[in-house]
Amino acid sequence: VQLQASGGGLVQAGGSLRLSCVASGSIFSVNRWAWYRQAPGKQREFVAAIISAGKTDYADFVKGRFTISADTPKNTVALQMNSLKHEDTAAYYCNADVTTYSSSQYYSNDYWGQGTQVTVSS
Repeated sequence: VQLQASGGGLVQAGGSLRLSCVASGSIFSVNRWAWYRQAPGKQREFVAAIISAGKTDYADFVKGRFTISADTPKNTVALQMNSLKHEDTAAYYCNADVTTYSSSQYYSNDYWGQGTQVTVSS
């Protein structure tokens, strides 16, 4: 299973960006999608998550500004980021809890995509 993230870039404060991540491989189901971010010199932190039932969860610092959504048949997740602030500058990583099926067995593993850089100019 591979995760491919895209959509990062440079934007002015107050602007918007939309990140996307697609999972590929022998996927039975994606049980949970999440976005994390890591700014230089800081630890990676949770941004948002969505589970297969559609329930979402957000870090307090993005509530009301970011929206996570998933397209289950396409194994993709998106993060719509509005009202961006300079402090949102970071590398954003998609994460997925994926169930695969092989040799009559189900396996669940955690996967990470490569980071996509978001830079917000003040």
